[in-house]
Amino acid sequence: MDMGDYFSRIHYNGSSEKCDHQTLKDILIHHIRAVPFEGLSIHCEEAIDLDIEAIYKKIVWKGRGGWCFEQNHLLFWALKTMGYEVTMLGANVYLPLQQMYSSNLSHLVLKVVVDGRAYLVDGSYGSEYQMWEPMLLISGRDQPQVPGTFRLTAINGVWHFDKVKRKQYVLGDKVPDFDLQDKAECCKVYRFTLEERMIEHFLPMNSLLQTSPESLFRKKSYCSLQLTNGVRALVGLKFTEMKYNHKDNMDLMEFTKVKEEEMEMILREKFNLILGRTFVPVNIGGIYLL
Repeated sequence: MDMGDYFSRIHYNGSSEKCDHQTLKDILIHHIRAVPFEGLSIHCEEAIDLDIEAIYKKIVWKGRGGWCFEQNHLLFWALKTMGYEVTMLGANVYLPLQQMYSSNLSHLVLKVVVDGRAYLVDGSYGSEYQMWEPMLLISGRDQPQVPGTFRLTAINGVWHFDKVKRKQYVLGDKVPDFDLQDKAECCKVYRFTLEERMIEHFLPMNSLLQTSPESLFRKKSYCSLQLTNGVRALVGLKFTEMKYNHKDNMDLMEFTKVKEEEMEMILREKFNLILGRTFVPVNIGGIYLL
C-alpha cells in the first residue's frame, strides 16, 4: 500500500510530512469530496471486507467508495502512516423513528491528537450530517462549518454528536428518506465513548448490515458525495442535490427521479463510480438501522 496512490485517489497535493491541524483538515476535506459514502456492494452481490488491504484495493485502486467501517479504517491507516496520533472509536447511531441510539457499534470514528489537542475525525458519515472539518473534542461548544453547526456534548463520559440544521427550501417531489429523516432544529447524529477500539470490534456489525433483511443498507441502495458547496445523494432511483446556505440561512434541496437505464451514467458522472458489476437499485419501506 502506497501513500502516494492514496493521495492521488483523493486529489491531495499538499504536504505528506506535516502532522499539523491544517494538514489534517486538508486530508479530511479532500477525502470526503473524492470518496463516496456508499453501500452499493450489497446490491452487486459483492462482499464488504474490512481487511485494510482489501479496502485499499477497493477504494484506491478500483476508485470505489465505501461505508464508515471501510473509509474510516482507510483514513486511520493513512493518518497513522503519516505519523498522526490516531485512535479508533466506536459510535452508536441515533434512530429517529425509534427515538433511541442503536445498541450495537454501528459507526466507526477516529480521535486524532494534534499539538496536545484531541479532535473527532469522521470521513464517512455521508449525507448532510457529514463533518467537513475535524471537531475539537470539547463539550458544549458550537462549531460552525459549511454544512451547518455541529456540537459535541459530553455526559457522564459519553460524547454526543449533534447538528443544528438550517431551514430547507425544496424543489421537486419531496420523498422522505434516511438522509432526511430528522427535521428537528438540533438533530442527534450519534454518540460515542473514548474507549479505544480495534477493527475486530466492528466485524459483527459489518456482517449484520450486509445480511439482515432489516438492515437499512439492504433496503436502500445508497450513495452520497460531498461537493464544494453541498452534497448529492442517490437512494434507489431518487437523486438529491443539496446546496448549503443557498440564501437567508437556508439550504436548497432538489429531488429528481432517475430511470434505471440512466443509473450507470449517473453513478459515473455524479459520483465518479464505475461498479463493474450488475447493480440493482433498491428503496424499500421506511427507515431502518440495526
